[in-house]
Amino acid sequence: MRETDFISGFAKGLSVIEAFDAGNSRLSITDVARITGLERATARRCLLTLAELGYADYDGKFFTLSPRILRLGHSYLTSTPLPRLVQPFLDQLSEKTGESASASVLDGNEIVYIARASHKRVMSINLNPGSRLPAYCSSMGRVLLAALPEDEARRILKNSNRVANTPNTKTGIADLLDELHRVRAQGYAVIDQELEIGLCSIAIPVRNVRGTTVSAINVGTQAVRASVGEMIERYLPTMQSTRDTITSLLV
Repeated sequence: MRETDFISGFAKGLSVIEAFDAGNSRLSITDVARITGLERATARRCLLTLAELGYADYDGKFFTLSPRILRLGHSYLTSTPLPRLVQPFLDQLSEKTGESASASVLDGNEIVYIARASHKRVMSINLNPGSRLPAYCSSMGRVLLAALPEDEARRILKNSNRVANTPNTKTGIADLLDELHRVRAQGYAVIDQELEIGLCSIAIPVRNVRGTTVSAINVGTQAVRASVGEMIERYLPTMQSTRDTITSLLV
């Protein structure tokens, strides 16, 4: 990409949108400037432009994103066939296992849910298409990281905020790289209460007919309902069958 092709103003506007998250739903101009590293005047112009276009609301001090912003994420979900393709198979997988089933893709150091069949609520937070979780401590994240070249996976792990969510959470780079080696060798990832106490999940990669990993699918359950060994025995064969059907439809 040539330097003259890069629109810096557009990039700054996107960074302002990304400043808003679950912990920062109402932000002042000063807040946005601090989070993004932009000059205060630049942050102000970006925010006022978003408000003028209907993507943000402004009460005179704080800005919040408006429902119109969902158009941006909806554009991805509607223009990409993968979410529509996998949804019916996730519904079937959830029915067969009696647990929630999900699909996600990797976005930086996070996974983004693109489809979900919620049989039971297994987490304290509600997950839907568009929800994000850290890749380093989620089963689908580890599957997707394991599909990358090791140098790239290492870089993502180093750039991740590797918080110990529970006493079981692996946060060390060496431990996580060892885990990714294990995932590559066995073809699946299992999380045993690393993301949240009481939550276990198992994930496998979804590859297209050329062998490229395009997403991951998982089944999540409560630890009291299934041990790691039981998850592998009960869910893995059904998940693999579901994955193989999805792969046959991907080009």
